[in-house]
Amino acid sequence: MPKKLLLLPPLSASSTLRAPRARPAARPAMNAARTGYRVFSANSTAACTELAKRITERLGAELGKSVVYQETNGETRVEIKESVRGQDIFIIQTIPRDVNTAVMELLIMAYALKTACARNIIGVIPYFPYSKQSKMRKRGSIVCKLLASMLAKAGLTHIITMDLHQKEIQGFFSFPVDNLRASPFLLQYIQEEIPNYRNAVIVAKSPDAAKRAQSYAERLRLGLAVIHGEAQCTELDMDDGRHSPPMVKNATVHTGLELPLMMAKEKPPITVVGDVGGRIAIIVDDIIDDVESFVAAAEILKERGAYKIYVMATHGILSAEAPRLIEESSIDEVVVTNTVPHEVQKLQCPKIKTVDISLILSEAIRRIHNGESMAYLFRNITVDD
Repeated sequence: MPKKLLLLPPLSASSTLRAPRARPAARPAMNAARTGYRVFSANSTAACTELAKRITERLGAELGKSVVYQETNGETRVEIKESVRGQDIFIIQTIPRDVNTAVMELLIMAYALKTACARNIIGVIPYFPYSKQSKMRKRGSIVCKLLASMLAKAGLTHIITMDLHQKEIQGFFSFPVDNLRASPFLLQYIQEEIPNYRNAVIVAKSPDAAKRAQSYAERLRLGLAVIHGEAQCTELDMDDGRHSPPMVKNATVHTGLELPLMMAKEKPPITVVGDVGGRIAIIVDDIIDDVESFVAAAEILKERGAYKIYVMATHGILSAEAPRLIEESSIDEVVVTNTVPHEVQKLQCPKIKTVDISLILSEAIRRIHNGESMAYLFRNITVDD
């Protein structure tokens, strides 16, 4: 029986044979490995690069090659010595005593990396400068807001910082801000390095610091004391410019307009709310700069019966005569983190101790580069912390 042939339909004039269409290349998964990253220090001095070296050691990376120096005329010059094209760049900038120079170093380095086609530029600024100037005072300005705008204009796309003086500062920025906390490291220090810490009481040296002190007391299951009275001078007592125009004795007032007069503040005699007799007093705050208020608080606590006094804070700026005043005071120990270089102050005052926070900063860098969640670094952190 003859085999039947399979006949193909005739090709029309307009039809042509086409090769099978190639499949489009698969798109990389969202969690695929990102491009490389580099870590730079925005300051070349040994004291300021110490934290950067600790972070890179934990990351298993090398510090980026750059040169930052001051010219003879006082101008800051930054030179990037390697390619950063398409990479995530982390700039670590600790703030020494010369704050304005440190700010310019950060701005110039960020702009240099931006013009060198870096993919993302993340500033790691453990202590954010000008954070105390975040409110309007008289006819001044909110300098912290100005600095946030300058950093954005220079090219930064993200900031990692620690214990902002006011959490509302995060609203000044047009890009993400991760405000990490140093309290887990300080709490660990209390538990491991302070003998008989169960007999301690957490002290707020002013009502403004009561929330922070309450957070420490609740986590350590300790008592709370607050110092209040006329010896304290807080930011809330300063004029905020709302007496404008200034009062004039013979000023004309609109007929029939009688505004209620605001009563002047009068602080009560200084007092300690809470029992500190026969206890270890631990004063907690976010910044130690001018230490006069801490020294005065220590004297009061000593008079009330506290037999040992510790001061703990995140940022140890310790300006001017702070080391000498601490050494001569009733304070037994000052514990700060290494967000700010203070090696010189430690040589002048053996009471100053340092807690290393490079672990949490290196983990934040790793998570941001890999696109991982930062929630792990904020476990059990509440709004008031």
